[in-house]
Amino acid sequence: MNNSVTSTLIRDFVSLFFPRACVACSDALVKGEETICTYCMLELPETTHHLNPDNPLFNRLAPRIPLKYCMACYKFTKNGRVQHLLHALKYKGHDEIGITLGKIYADKLKGAGIQNEFEIIIPVPLHPSRWRKRGYNQSAKFAEGLSGGLAIPFSDNIMARKFKTETQTRKSKLSRWENMGDVFIVTRPEAVSGKKVLLVDDVITTGSTLEACANELIKAGSCELSIACIAEA
Repeated sequence: MNNSVTSTLIRDFVSLFFPRACVACSDALVKGEETICTYCMLELPETTHHLNPDNPLFNRLAPRIPLKYCMACYKFTKNGRVQHLLHALKYKGHDEIGITLGKIYADKLKGAGIQNEFEIIIPVPLHPSRWRKRGYNQSAKFAEGLSGGLAIPFSDNIMARKFKTETQTRKSKLSRWENMGDVFIVTRPEAVSGKKVLLVDDVITTGSTLEACANELIKAGSCELSIACIAEA
């Protein structure tokens, strides 16, 4: 019996007593499913932003940021599957969710024929203290999945967060914008100068965080800017 067959048998045996659970609904995963069950994948509320450049999210942010594309993969609803996924990604150590969703969205972008519209993928940076606590940047994991699926490089050391901000969750639109003022810096402007940048984040609400990042990337010389997020609230 070769090693691969032995490993498969061991995994199957372990799963009988310690079944892996879907991070969206907590039901047991069956053989062949990874991280998210097939039912949840089919039920996730997708957008069609990648098929329509003139979409509502683009029209919401374009007056504030000069954008080529602005897209979110899913719609965020309170207590919905997408919220459960994002919570597990950010607070439960399931960094594989970001990579998985990045690969899924990469396939959608390729299907829409816009995979060559970007030259480098940059995630919204996390403050070092939050990175140490979490162990990873959830937006960088999404960027990693996109990068692998699109064969476009990504980097999480081109931008940095200069200081830690208060949580945005319960702030008004104006307070969120004020909270993000002068937070980010491009530490390697030569890496984005003249480049078509895809800026990515986990979830977009008012867009204040992405606007602050975008302004710095434009100052650093990015010739074209697009945005992609896991979810739109």
